[in-house]
Amino acid sequence: MRIRDFREDDTPEINLIPLIDVVLCLIIFFVVTTTFDARSVLKLQLPQADGQPAEAQSKALSVLINAEGRYFIDDREALRTDVESLKQTLVDVAGNDRNRPVLLRADGRTQHQAVVTALDALAQLGFSKVSIATAPPATPSQASAK
Repeated sequence: MRIRDFREDDTPEINLIPLIDVVLCLIIFFVVTTTFDARSVLKLQLPQADGQPAEAQSKALSVLINAEGRYFIDDREALRTDVESLKQTLVDVAGNDRNRPVLLRADGRTQHQAVVTALDALAQLGFSKVSIATAPPATPSQASAK
């Protein structure tokens, strides 16, 4: 008597579901842990000045003013462009440390009033160590490259 085996032959297969799970977990991990530098988004054209570069201040409070007159304190944007809103954002970011140096970086196309407003807010809060960032003057070789 012959007993017949009705089972199908085992065919090898590759199960991709665990691989997909691992790849998706890695993608989520990298997206969550990645930090984005908001300052790299802002393209400032600094005014030019001929002078010696100052030493870098690592803990300086950065106040950025873009060409439209919007204010960015470190990585936070001031909601409005008035002095009170700017002062509130400065207090939120800097806290009570009024001895902290401040680096004011304004776009060369910014209206003068925006810079004066920032300086006024800093003075009203008691910041006394304010530096204004500038770019070195363009040399003829740099001017032709633009």
